[in-house]
Amino acid sequence: MDPKKSSGFLKNSFFYILVILALVVVVQYFFKSSSTTTKEINYSTFIEQLEDKKIDNFSVQPAGGVYVVKGEYKEEQKIKSANDFKVFGSTKQATTKNFSTVVLPTDSTIKEVESAAKSNEAKIEVKQESSNSIWLNLAISLLPLVLLVFFFYMMMGQGANQGGGGRVMNFGKAKVKEADKKANKVRFSDVAGAEEEKQELVEVVEFLKDPRKFSALGARIPAGVLLEGPPGTGKTLLAKAVAGEAGVPFYSISGSDFVEMFVGVGASRVRDLFDTAKKNAPAIIFIDEIDAVGRQRGAGMGGGHDEREQTLNQLLVEMDGFDGNEGVIVIAATNRSDVLDPALLRPGRFDRQILVGRPDVKGREAILRVHAKNKPLADDVDLKVVAQQTPGFAGAELENVLNEAALVAARRNKLKIDASDIDEAEDRVIAGPAKKDRVISKKEREQVAYHEAGHTICGLVLSNARVVHKVTIVPRGRAGGYMIALPKEDQMLLSKEDMFEQLVGLMGGRVAEEIVFNSQTTGASNDFEQATQMARGMITEYGMSEKLGPVQYEGNHAVFLGRDYGQGKGYSEQVAYEIDQEVRSILVAAHDKAKEIIESNREKHKLIAEKLLEFETLDAAQIKSLWETGVMPATDESEFPSEKALTFEEAKAALEKKDEEKQELEKSDEQTEEISGEE
Repeated sequence: MDPKKSSGFLKNSFFYILVILALVVVVQYFFKSSSTTTKEINYSTFIEQLEDKKIDNFSVQPAGGVYVVKGEYKEEQKIKSANDFKVFGSTKQATTKNFSTVVLPTDSTIKEVESAAKSNEAKIEVKQESSNSIWLNLAISLLPLVLLVFFFYMMMGQGANQGGGGRVMNFGKAKVKEADKKANKVRFSDVAGAEEEKQELVEVVEFLKDPRKFSALGARIPAGVLLEGPPGTGKTLLAKAVAGEAGVPFYSISGSDFVEMFVGVGASRVRDLFDTAKKNAPAIIFIDEIDAVGRQRGAGMGGGHDEREQTLNQLLVEMDGFDGNEGVIVIAATNRSDVLDPALLRPGRFDRQILVGRPDVKGREAILRVHAKNKPLADDVDLKVVAQQTPGFAGAELENVLNEAALVAARRNKLKIDASDIDEAEDRVIAGPAKKDRVISKKEREQVAYHEAGHTICGLVLSNARVVHKVTIVPRGRAGGYMIALPKEDQMLLSKEDMFEQLVGLMGGRVAEEIVFNSQTTGASNDFEQATQMARGMITEYGMSEKLGPVQYEGNHAVFLGRDYGQGKGYSEQVAYEIDQEVRSILVAAHDKAKEIIESNREKHKLIAEKLLEFETLDAAQIKSLWETGVMPATDESEFPSEKALTFEEAKAALEKKDEEKQELEKSDEQTEEISGEE
């Protein structure tokens, strides 16, 4: 039996026992209160009623140093009770035939009771002292102690879940376990698109396996390696590959696992983690999302020495303190290295800071090949082309594209993934699934078509940096349509001219609406958002304004509230006004340039919009043919893959039909076997 399940069962059993005992007490209380009422009388009243011959019989029983007398009256006696109630204004009084009293255990008292009973013909019965009362009194006295012990037991059991180690005093034990070498099958060969990053980590693994090779040259083992980069670029995957390749103990823990509600738990867990690693040195510790505990000290809104800072201080000491940390390498991952404490980033702690960035076109192709190993691809799929069509995609996004393509192919009842499935998957990842059932009016559909055609015309004329890849008016996500322009090659640097051309392309949609329909719609809101952000970056970050000069007014780092709160803008109100003026002038210039382009290409703009209304989606070859020759290329409808995806009802019907065919085939096989058996 699983020990976790058994301990949970025991906890539940104790809980149910406690509930049952409580119910028993409540039931006894109510039954006692609802049972036959007993009249409590004093000793003198008892003797008077005995002499008046009102008592029929009674019993005498020793209990707790006195004699308890219980008996019955010959007739019902009225008593005052809390259970009295009024009926139509009159009070109905309770009656009873039972009574009880207490008698002192003296000889004179006993003789008086005996003589009165004999003279008045009352039956008397003498009982032994009951031993149950002793146990009952003992149980009542011990019950608080038992409940207290039970409470501590439950608390200690809860501590086993919270802090590890099995008891409440072990909250400080780190919730870490050594990686299973058999379960982890990730190797460096499974990590693509990060060759330089892999090489850095390969050296770490080699140092742990054969330190003499490096120590002979006087090299010091690196204390830590920090993997930083955007989400989805493979930082955790690289750590898993290190765990798979290294022949040393590998301990993995998340940064959030250190901090708890109890003060000092985080620091204690850091100590326990490093103690465990040192005992098994050489070893590797992997801390995922280290920014949860490694944020800059003194940046808390409340100030003071909080629990997270205690944890960070202990981590700093363990990595490079007075005692040293030989034989243990710390690998950490984060996507917010800008908020980490400077003491954590200095040499001696994290000696190597490896940027795991977004892959280039060569890296994307290598990543796609790794993720396509277990997927059957058709002959028309060229992963190099797919890599060119996915600029800026991280490894996780590329894996998602191939996974979505496999799902689309399964929905279309295919045995292999072809180029149309990958094309549809790219659209789904970029903009979401197509919403073909959305009801769109004819006028709105025309506005969307001319809007996207405006983007397309500007992209075709200003093709210095980007090439129009696809344009569609099929609604996806929040977009009524979109145009995709891909860079001719991966660019690390953008010139002022390149950024201005992108601004012109973003303005093309609104300009087309103004020229064709003489109106302005909300469809350009996202275009303006991107354009304003880009134009402001040109002025405040990249120094591309002749009026304001080569000055950076705003940084491109993410805001860290604890550090940046209250620091202000760093420039005067006059400069802020001039920045706004420059941003506006750049956007107006881009708007005017887009208007000039569309006005001079009205016929081609109208042609592309009409073909969009007819076919809904145009690819790069069709757009190029319309731009150069004015006619669509000779193609069949199979080149419009986004229109072939089955709806949910169609996919469900196809699946049910396949199941019916399978059942019929199984029945026919069974009948064939029966006939052959009879023969």
